[in-house]
Amino acid sequence: MGATMTANSTAAKSTAAKSTAAVGQPLPLAETHTPADQAALSAVLADVHTRGVAAYPIGGGTSLDYGLTPATPGVGVILTSLDRVIDYPARDMTVTVEAGITLDALSKTLVAERQWLPVEGPQPHVATLGGLMASAWSGPRRYGYGTMRDYVIGMTAVDIRGVPFKAGGRVVKNVAGYDLCKLLTGSLGTLGVISQITLKTRPVPERTALLSCELPSWELAERLLAAVIDSRTTPVAVELLTGPLWREHPSLGMLTAGSMGRLVVALEGTAPEVDWMLGQLAAEWRELGVPTAHVIVGDAATKLWETLNEFAGFPDAPLVLKGSVPPSRVTEFIATLQTVDPQASIQAHAGNGIVIARFEQFSPGDISAAMLSRLRPAAQRSGGSVIVLSSNVEGWTRQAWWGGLGPAAPWMQKVKHEFDPGNLLNPGRFAYDSTGD
Repeated sequence: MGATMTANSTAAKSTAAKSTAAVGQPLPLAETHTPADQAALSAVLADVHTRGVAAYPIGGGTSLDYGLTPATPGVGVILTSLDRVIDYPARDMTVTVEAGITLDALSKTLVAERQWLPVEGPQPHVATLGGLMASAWSGPRRYGYGTMRDYVIGMTAVDIRGVPFKAGGRVVKNVAGYDLCKLLTGSLGTLGVISQITLKTRPVPERTALLSCELPSWELAERLLAAVIDSRTTPVAVELLTGPLWREHPSLGMLTAGSMGRLVVALEGTAPEVDWMLGQLAAEWRELGVPTAHVIVGDAATKLWETLNEFAGFPDAPLVLKGSVPPSRVTEFIATLQTVDPQASIQAHAGNGIVIARFEQFSPGDISAAMLSRLRPAAQRSGGSVIVLSSNVEGWTRQAWWGGLGPAAPWMQKVKHEFDPGNLLNPGRFAYDSTGD
């Protein structure tokens, strides 16, 4: 170890490892370190930089299969001990926390003041806030509330040299300087290791209810989705569900024979507001040809929401991908997905044009025949894109996983070089990387 690491050894809890059994993911780790605070984190990264070895930031370990599996052996930097609440001025509706805090722990802190962060991710009892920011994960409520980028107003991160840097601040009106918060959101830990985050919060809604209907045809689905835009109601989520996983759900019941899938809309607000919106939306659907709409509340709504939130992270799928298309092309893209695997289970955040598909069948030969030749071109024809969220199939290249990088690639690679000139942070995992295929 270098002198910097030795001087801070009491602050950084370090363990050597031959594999990643400790975090349950196949990263090529020669050793792991669990810094207890930001000073220890800086020491670990400074030592890594001095030695010229790769560093792999690790939060709860729930998204380590997002991105290509790296080949360069390196050091795992586990951030789960950085889990403190730094400042919570509840009347200002902001909170500052360390990046290793879990989503559940943050929720428990906020709910005491009847506040919440309406940003979701799989396994909230394990997933960390920093990991959610680094992966730019978003769930069904993105339609009504936005994404992580909309709530981060300040952050502290540490670069590969061990030097902390800040962006934004602890007040909503702070807009000075470059927006590094948005730059680091979704950067997959390749520009710096996020150590502290300041967020806007929102009041907890008084009531949540879901309205569901079966879809006998994609034509009806398209009419209903188009009508959401002009609806007098204000949904927070618009979910289009199809495939085996959704045919029989405890909260939804068995699909009628011949139905293509279901539309589920989430409504939140005060109790009178939600009651009115349930009646209004059901009436709008009847005018469009929906004979019966089902209201889902209470435990049934909670169980369904858990499935919606965890869908992309369910294990043992040969391929989970995310397509981004215009909302008007969602059903068309779903139809294309089903030509590749008729047994795929699909969840679309239809109001945003985000389509997540879990394939039951996908082989190495399908990377070229299906992903590169059919699915990605289908999305690109409508101005969209397709990326892989996870896969246990071998043979992926960076272009096959992430798609064409477009004209922004040279600029993003320059940004990467400025932050991490030695390409030591998460090398090989992300799209904008100097490591070749």
